[in-house]
Amino acid sequence: MIEVEHLTRRFRRGAETVTALDDVSLTLGPGELTVAAGPSGSGKTTLLSIIAGFERADAGRVRFAEPLPPDAPPESLTWRHLAFVPQGLALLDELTVAENVELPALLDPDAGPGRRTAELLDGLEIGHLADRYPSLTSGGEQQRTAIARALRLLPPVLLGDEPTGHQDRDRILLVVALLRAHAYAGNVVLISSHDEAVIDLADRVITLADGRVVSDDRPGARPAASAR
Repeated sequence: MIEVEHLTRRFRRGAETVTALDDVSLTLGPGELTVAAGPSGSGKTTLLSIIAGFERADAGRVRFAEPLPPDAPPESLTWRHLAFVPQGLALLDELTVAENVELPALLDPDAGPGRRTAELLDGLEIGHLADRYPSLTSGGEQQRTAIARALRLLPPVLLGDEPTGHQDRDRILLVVALLRAHAYAGNVVLISSHDEAVIDLADRVITLADGRVVSDDRPGARPAASAR
């Protein structure tokens, strides 16, 4: 579980002070696919970046409960705890698609067998690209490679910033089904999206505007894992 408490983030844009997050509080639990929705500039990316530890808040805090270290700052977490799919994807062109997916396992001596990489690639319909370099694949294929990498160690927290942005309709359904399955296995999954197809498939939709949470709905009404 993740407790976000009174997060505020401001930054300078020329002579102007912009508020990216304005006193945002929410709790994220396991067992549901949660989508942070809202227009560009609403604070979605900033919220994800602070939870992931890539950016610091000016006020407030993020607290993790078991199985994560409860008082550990986000930046101290490893791939074993938390995985992130950034919009920029951050793939290494010196490595093949399969090697990019396997990278977290190389950094974790407790990682399971490499066959999970092949299973993820096949499940995301990029198994035939395993030995190809990312620069020789499409934007959608690169994005699915980044998703497979994030799932490689079965992290209890998975965050994604527009992880379906490069996908066609069929692949959106494929990616969402995989992320939902990870959530339903008892993990926290939070992604941002402005795509109505993704929002419609979410168990919970947190809508932001001007850095504030303006609605928090569960249209799917599926019980969270913690309530079962």
